[in-house]
Amino acid sequence: MLVFDGLAVGQSVQIREALAKRAPKFGFEEGACFAWLPTFTSVSRQALFSGLKPREFADTIESTSPEPTQWSRFWQDQGLRANEVMYRKAIKRTDQLAELGAAISVPLIRVTGIVVDMVDEIVHGAVLGKRGIATQIESWCESGFVDQLFSLLLDNGFHVYLTADHGNVEAVGQGRPNQGVAPELRGERVRTYRSETLASESAAANPNTYRLDVAGLPTNFMILFAGGRAAFMQQGEPAVVHGGISVEELLVSFVKISYVSRTE
Repeated sequence: MLVFDGLAVGQSVQIREALAKRAPKFGFEEGACFAWLPTFTSVSRQALFSGLKPREFADTIESTSPEPTQWSRFWQDQGLRANEVMYRKAIKRTDQLAELGAAISVPLIRVTGIVVDMVDEIVHGAVLGKRGIATQIESWCESGFVDQLFSLLLDNGFHVYLTADHGNVEAVGQGRPNQGVAPELRGERVRTYRSETLASESAAANPNTYRLDVAGLPTNFMILFAGGRAAFMQQGEPAVVHGGISVEELLVSFVKISYVSRTE
């Protein structure tokens, strides 16, 4: 399982089209799925690697560090041994592929989960909106990383699935909530609280926000979303962000990648 952190559906299509020109040997069986709300990395990516609802990892909902253990535990529950399961993160450059190839070529390894975080890094550093992001993704594809990664996994006999933990959306700052007590998690599109009183007060004090009860979240994990395409940022400041409930943030690709079979 390849998790391209922060990859929106439109950016997934861009990668597929770039590879159709650069490496037409790949075939794509495309689908889609929903991320968990709020579309924080620590919530939605843990859900991916654990196979659990967020309320089932309530104690670690604010961190991604348990992912290797969660991924291993999930596959052990399916009958694999711990030494047959691998996890890697922060993979994004071609010079990392040799080490990754050596790791996955170990005969014992049957399942691997890999976090590719280049897109998320590009998004968080974006200053020219989605147009600028598209240009950087194009350059990244031209580096050969993506097609080499796909080939590496397929050549080692893996079934390859590409997905994301959340997407991203262009938003405009509506101001930051003025709170005497900080929320548990601060995002540009969402704030979370452990106190019902504080969550209610924040909603009342900040226009163009709304609360939503999300099934599957811990009962003491309350969320406040910025409305529309607004963000909890300096008034009028544009940015590409995530955390909220827009289609661009919530809907992600789920793609099976294989070699195109050719008949003589």
